[in-house]
Amino acid sequence: MNDRYDAGSAGYGADQYELVGYDEYGQPVYRQVPTQQTQQQTYDPYNQQGQQHQQGYGYDPYAQQGQQQAQQSPPAYDYGTGGQPAPGYGSYDPYGTATHQGGAAQGAPHDPYGQTAAGTTGRQPRVAEQTARQTAHIPQQAGPDHDQGAPDEPQREYHTEQFAFVEEPDANSEDVIDWLKFTENRTERREEARRRARGRIVALVVVLALVVAGGVGYLWYAGKLPGLSSEDSKAGTATAAGAQKRDVIVVHLHDTKGGGTSTALLVDNTTTERGTTVLVPNSLALTSDDGTTTTLAKSVEDDGSDGTRDALDTVLGTDIEGTWRLDTPYLQNLVDLVGNIDVDTDAEVPDPAAKKKGEAPLVGKGRDQTLSGKMAVAYATYRAPGEAQNAQLERFGQVMQGVLRKMSSDPQAATTTIQTLAQILDPSLTDKDLGTFLAGLSDLAKGGDVKTDLLPVQNDGTLSAQASARVVKNVLGGTAKSPDKDAAVSVAVQNATGVKDNTEKARVVLLNGGFTFLEGGTGTARATSQVVYADAADKANAAEVAKTLGLSAGSVTKGKTSGSADVSVVLGQDYEPSSG
Repeated sequence: MNDRYDAGSAGYGADQYELVGYDEYGQPVYRQVPTQQTQQQTYDPYNQQGQQHQQGYGYDPYAQQGQQQAQQSPPAYDYGTGGQPAPGYGSYDPYGTATHQGGAAQGAPHDPYGQTAAGTTGRQPRVAEQTARQTAHIPQQAGPDHDQGAPDEPQREYHTEQFAFVEEPDANSEDVIDWLKFTENRTERREEARRRARGRIVALVVVLALVVAGGVGYLWYAGKLPGLSSEDSKAGTATAAGAQKRDVIVVHLHDTKGGGTSTALLVDNTTTERGTTVLVPNSLALTSDDGTTTTLAKSVEDDGSDGTRDALDTVLGTDIEGTWRLDTPYLQNLVDLVGNIDVDTDAEVPDPAAKKKGEAPLVGKGRDQTLSGKMAVAYATYRAPGEAQNAQLERFGQVMQGVLRKMSSDPQAATTTIQTLAQILDPSLTDKDLGTFLAGLSDLAKGGDVKTDLLPVQNDGTLSAQASARVVKNVLGGTAKSPDKDAAVSVAVQNATGVKDNTEKARVVLLNGGFTFLEGGTGTARATSQVVYADAADKANAAEVAKTLGLSAGSVTKGKTSGSADVSVVLGQDYEPSSG
């Protein structure tokens, strides 16, 4: 409250009050002046405030600042320490326990609790303080109006250093600075996180684009894109296929027990990084060393490795680098060395060592059949009754594919495997060359980049236009050139034995004998066979055909041949394929 103060007004009596300081709320504090006091009392508000805060209220958040200001201003009073106060000022007694007569009595003991004043006036200090608070006023406001009856009261002059102001926090305070730093750092961290996230997204998009571009480029380079592969291309592909680099070796599987051979070309296209196993039927017509027409099977037996390799190069337009003669015992050892193979078998293979009929087969039919060396040989050479030779040839290709997948991709390890077989290889193909070649194909086979193709050969042993375009040109990179049909005696065979498989058996025998086979169809069953020639110049050829088929010389006769054949044969029930 800012009640107006009048020392002589009613309700306050004849007592007078004087300002002694300010409380913690900034309100002025007065005390009663005894009537016998005749001299004006002065004070030092800062030192009085500092002592009052320290003794009466304890915590003062600005005490340090007040003490620094008090140290800078000259002392106005003495606490009984022996110092002399400035003239005209009395000693400070916070509770008014001592009289103040022109500077107070020097050497009077300090009474912090105002017991002396209490005994003299009969009032409690707290009551006086509360009464004084009722008349308090803020220095910034107008002071109390004094009564006209006290004109001699001197006007007090206040100075700015006598007041303590509550400081408002500004931008320079430590709390505000810390808060600004915290908010600024958090904002910066969020922005930095956003920048990093955007950077990661951009980097991920770039990496994905590079991966896609690289994958498409690889597929294009390897010729695996749909419509752009070597097999699907149209114009201009022949030139590109011919320019590709290929490594080719020929493998001849010799069945040392059952007789006969099986031939395959292993092709490693280093340009497209793809491999192919080309199965070559035994009926393929070749030109022998003496210029006569023969078959692949007969060439392997008669002309050996070098002659057969040259004949294949001539017919297929290839450049075969070497011949690998693989007898069945070596195939068995090879499969055992690589740790068995897995094959999707298409037939049950009986055990050759079975003594009783009906025993469990050596090789079962089904997917992912694990074959040991013995089982692999039996499956690769198996030919069911009535089956064409191509069926057995495809089984041989399956076994070779399984071996390539299990062979080591390391050239040194693959070479060691070949050396362990202890084979006598063709002079043009060393252990190291064969091991390195097989290691390269093995690497492709494990990645699914080795396929198997059957070279389509017509009944007369020649290559069709389809074979020339799809296999010879695209896979082998060559040009088909079958022997002239006129170079060999053409034989038309009609099957009248009542056994369908006899036609195929006769075809194989004739082709192996160097004749050109022509399909004559199936006729009504008859008991005896007959060999017919139309031109007297072909009599000797007819006799040779009868001998090749195992027929008697009396079966040869002059007559009318079918179509363009030089010799016609009608197989009767007396024909025994095993004798051919």
